[in-house]
Amino acid sequence: MKTIIPAVKGTREFYPEQMAVRNYLAEKARQAAEAFGYQEWDGPFLEKIDLYAAKSGEELVKEQSFVFQDRGGELVTLRPELTPSLARMIAARQNELVYPLRWWSFGPFWRYERPQKGRSREFFQWNVDMLGVDSPEADAELIAVAATFLKSVGLQPQEARLFVNNRRLMDARFDALDIPPENRLAVSNLVDRRSKMKPEAWEAYAAEVGLSPAQLDGLKSLLADKDLWKTWEELTRLFDALEALGVRDYVEFDPNIVRGLLYYTGTVFEAFDLTGGVRRAILGGGRYDNLLADVGGEPLAGVGFAMGDVVIGIVLEERGLLPPFPLTPAPVLVTVFDASRWLDSLRLATELRQAGLNVTCYPEPAKLPRQFKFADRMGMRVVVVCGPDEAAAGQVTLKNLADGTQVQVRRAEAAESIRKMLG
Repeated sequence: MKTIIPAVKGTREFYPEQMAVRNYLAEKARQAAEAFGYQEWDGPFLEKIDLYAAKSGEELVKEQSFVFQDRGGELVTLRPELTPSLARMIAARQNELVYPLRWWSFGPFWRYERPQKGRSREFFQWNVDMLGVDSPEADAELIAVAATFLKSVGLQPQEARLFVNNRRLMDARFDALDIPPENRLAVSNLVDRRSKMKPEAWEAYAAEVGLSPAQLDGLKSLLADKDLWKTWEELTRLFDALEALGVRDYVEFDPNIVRGLLYYTGTVFEAFDLTGGVRRAILGGGRYDNLLADVGGEPLAGVGFAMGDVVIGIVLEERGLLPPFPLTPAPVLVTVFDASRWLDSLRLATELRQAGLNVTCYPEPAKLPRQFKFADRMGMRVVVVCGPDEAAAGQVTLKNLADGTQVQVRRAEAAESIRKMLG
């Protein structure tokens, strides 16, 4: 017995069932983005590794990227993220574009990570960005796009929610706690790890990063204050805009949301699945105002988010929210009565397609019960028979597999009759 060569570790195989989920998520992403006027775009799947060196950090470049030397001797990588490509493409035409830009993309990415449930080395990611506007209302629009998606796939606010914070608010509170700027990355990492550690271990870690007992008490009070947003104008404006956008019930303030200190400059947000014992991150983003500096462009304000397809797919499957898998996109089967009628069956299938129907023609002469069984197993709804008797009378027989009824109609009227059967 021959050995089947396995797929590359961490990659994904999309059988029709998995491809249907991928297409469903992509279409829901498209609908949510385009409802707010965002335009689709994309960048290269291959990039020079230098593009990521300045913006994305050493870990992504040296440990998580698939890097190889092309035949010209240049180091290139399968793209691990999209933001650097976005920055370069906008910088190249910065003075020609019309602002604000509203762009979205859904495409493949690769990261060399340890494969596990919810994480693979190959994934698809939805990216949505608005460039050229610096306001809480713009931030609210991005959050509304994300909330619109969550709602469209059937997730209720108690099942999935967006949690919001503000980097400038946190910096102001860090100032009040006398946490020096050079220590804020470590403190932000401390905040980010709080939900993943036991309280005693977390407090010990706080001491390791240099927090005094008084500073730790102040930080714990800060992280417990769910009304803190009411003291910060950017956030009060943000929540007023979310109310106007009709998505306020999907959004909650949480001072524990910090995200990348070196990247985000204002509003930050993450969406979590709330249905399990552990919160699972679905998407995340925020305001970044230094997008183009590292690729030679002029300063440009931006806000955006990204969502991978793996976790959201798992969440929807667990909740029973994925649509039923259609076994075939063609609900109509044209049978082949015998070898002498084969070409006419092909012509009949073509006539029905030209009338706007999706139609499969059985690929060979076979007994009709076998062809009917195939149609039933594939979830088809109408079977068309055109044997010698039907052909002589200029008719076809249509059988409705849902209720077992069948009728004979004129061949010229077949498409309309089938449409009525399909409803």
